[in-house]
Amino acid sequence: MNTNPIKTTVSFVLATALALAMTLSGTGAANAQNGACLDKRQIQEAVSSGEILSLDAVLAQAGIDSSQSILSVEVCDQGGRLVYIIGVLSPAGEAENLVLSAQ
Repeated sequence: MNTNPIKTTVSFVLATALALAMTLSGTGAANAQNGACLDKRQIQEAVSSGEILSLDAVLAQAGIDSSQSILSVEVCDQGGRLVYIIGVLSPAGEAENLVLSAQ
């Protein structure tokens, strides 16, 4: 049996990304039902008004490696403060959620 390591790696990365996206969308749906997360328009308005930092500024401030692929972004109220919940895929193919202060 001929196994192509590139196809295997790509399949793994895609499967991981899909699993993370499904997990994040489930989390987002629960947060949205509670009214805890902002929609895209609200995020744009909050950035424009200076209420929260832009995603780029938050990532730079946290020293996040720019080679990580961003899978999803939400801004949610967590204990009275706004945070970015960012799904990322590292260069090694590991998916994780980052929770970073939006302010």
